[in-house]
Amino acid sequence: MAKIKVTKQKSAINRTKRQKLTLEALGLKKIGQTVEHDATPNILGMVNKVKHLVSVEEA
Repeated sequence: MAKIKVTKQKSAINRTKRQKLTLEALGLKKIGQTVEHDATPNILGMVNKVKHLVSVEEA
């Protein structure tokens, strides 16, 4: 399974509750924080919903 690194780039202030919960589900709390996940369809779907707030790279 491929791995991806997701880094939070922007604040969740003035975002919808759904986007805030998605960031929390990905394990992202602070700006600049990076987490590593398997590139499953579930994770890729969550990243797609908040793609304007995060950056993604392959690990």
